[in-house]
Amino acid sequence: MKVLVCVKQTFDTEAKIELKDGKISDAGINLIMNPYDEVAVEGGIQLKEKKLADEVVVVSAGSDKAMDAIRTALAMGADRGILVKQDTAADEYARAVALAAVMKEENPDIILAGHVAADDGSSQVPTRIAEILGLPHVNVITNLELADGKAVCTSEADGGTLVTEVSLPAVISCQVSWNEPRYPSMKGIMQAKKKPVATVDAAAADNKVAILEYSLPPAKSAGIKIEDAEPAEAAAKLADWMKNTVKVEVK
Repeated sequence: MKVLVCVKQTFDTEAKIELKDGKISDAGINLIMNPYDEVAVEGGIQLKEKKLADEVVVVSAGSDKAMDAIRTALAMGADRGILVKQDTAADEYARAVALAAVMKEENPDIILAGHVAADDGSSQVPTRIAEILGLPHVNVITNLELADGKAVCTSEADGGTLVTEVSLPAVISCQVSWNEPRYPSMKGIMQAKKKPVATVDAAAADNKVAILEYSLPPAKSAGIKIEDAEPAEAAAKLADWMKNTVKVEVK
């Protein structure tokens, strides 16, 4: 069984976002593998460790910098990688088209991905890939069992859980609670340098969405501090502030 895992390179979740000329500035920003995709990589590796998979392939669409995310996955234990060279301005549709073209060539038994990217939060690419390839898709899984050419997935649902069975091949996107990704060992990091990574050009596809400009939310205004020792006086000042300054509607 071949497992293919989609990974995306994103800004460090602790990074401070700054804008320059209406665009996000990446100056001095540390880039990491999308944390949700990291969980998917770990899931693929665990399937191989359980002898349910023979090969784990990671694929990422983006610039040459995305190679770092692929190498991280290889250091964790994936077998080989594929970098799909694509403009970083490609939207979710164009990215899904490019990734789906590679997957069609690879013909994996199961496609894993994080259900969302930490940078844009769109949660579109796995669903679009499934639609393009005509495959079933199960989202936000927290557990996965494989047997007899089928996948039994446990997913989050409002007020409970949902158990879904689908035939393979299928696209399955995970929630972070599925597992705890391992840290690459020094041995794994050294081995990753020797593992094969193919580079292919992205299939041509026009963006469906054009981002005109980014903007940061307005800074929060400073609050007030009421320091009267007497509770009655403090309450009166607080009530006056709420009614006459903040204009809280009293019904």
